[in-house]
Order: sequence, then structure tokens, then C-alpha cells
Amino acid sequence: MSGQFITIEGIECVGKSTNAKFIEDALNKKGYKTLVTREPGGSGVGEKIRNILLFEKKDTLSPMTELLLLFAAREKHINEIIKPALNNGTWVICDRFTDASFAYQGFGRKLGFEKVNQLKTLIQKDFEPDLTILLDAPLEVITSRRKLNPNDRFESEDKKFFERVRNGYLELAKTFQERVKVIDASKDIKEVQNQIILLINDLVRNQS
Repeated sequence: MSGQFITIEGIECVGKSTNAKFIEDALNKKGYKTLVTREPGGSGVGEKIRNILLFEKKDTLSPMTELLLLFAAREKHINEIIKPALNNGTWVICDRFTDASFAYQGFGRKLGFEKVNQLKTLIQKDFEPDLTILLDAPLEVITSRRKLNPNDRFESEDKKFFERVRNGYLELAKTFQERVKVIDASKDIKEVQNQIILLINDLVRNQS
């Protein structure tokens, strides 16, 4: 039996990494093999591209260059890491995936849905996550949680950029309601994780 592919999405400081670990532990307790990975990154080449995307000087990468680099990393990630793991029966938990490209480059950078979708079709064809958990919270909650890194090209963006990104994520959730499930990440962590475990349990039942 092949594994299931779970992605966790959301803007900065919503708890993606914490909850990826929570999902990993929950699945391990149920006896499933797991792999936690991330985007951009996930492979040797992907991690090098990640460093370029996050820490290159702000004016040296155009929005389209960002998008092309992301999909270059994603092609390696899907074919060398994610698909082999799934075919081996491993459940893959990914901190961000293609929905982030729609939200950050399509909406945040204003490239639009169609440009991102063209690359998605080229690279992924019909490959999609089985479940996407969108951790959503108002920007004022996010900024109160920690200082953003001024050296990170994305974290150093202004409030309007993150408003566009958040709105982009919520539009995706409306468009892909079967796959994308929104959880209010401003709630207490226990409440957030109670909602997550319900989604994971549903996915386990549906696979059986």
C-alpha cells in the first residue's frame, strides 16, 4: 500500500514545523512510516536553491526567477524524495508545497494564478497532496509571536505583501475545498492539534 502525502501550509509563525512533528508522532504511534520534509528544499539541490531564495539580496531575483527556482527545486523533490517514499509505503509530511507558490508568488508577488498553474501542470501533471492543512491566523497574531528575520527575503516583506499571501491561501482553500482544510492557528495549540488529529484520522480511515 502506498503512503499518503500531507502538506502543511500557512504564512510565517503559524506553527507549521511544530505541527509537522505532531503529525509525524501521531502517525508513528499508529504504526506508519513517515518522512518529514520541506519546501523550498527537501533535496540537496533544493536546499541550495532554498538558500538563494531566502537570503539572496532582495533586488537580485525577480518574482518570475523566484517561481522558476521554486519549481526547479520541486521537480527534484517530487521525483527523488517524495514519490519514492510514497511508493515505499511511507507517509510524507511536507512543510509547504505548491500552494505556497500560488500564495507567495501568484498572490504576494502578483504573478497571478495562471503562470503558477502552467508550471504546476508541467512539473507535477496530476500529482497532488492527499490532504493539505492550512494553518491560518490574522497578521496581528503572527507579528505578536516573534520578530521576523530582516535578512530573510520573505520575512522582511511588508504587511500588504503578507495580506495578499494570506488572502491567496484562503482563496485556494475555497477553490480546493476537498483537499485544503483550514484550521484557525490563533487558537490554543491543543485545540489546533485536536482539529489536526481529526483530519489525520479521517485520512487513515479513508485509506483502509
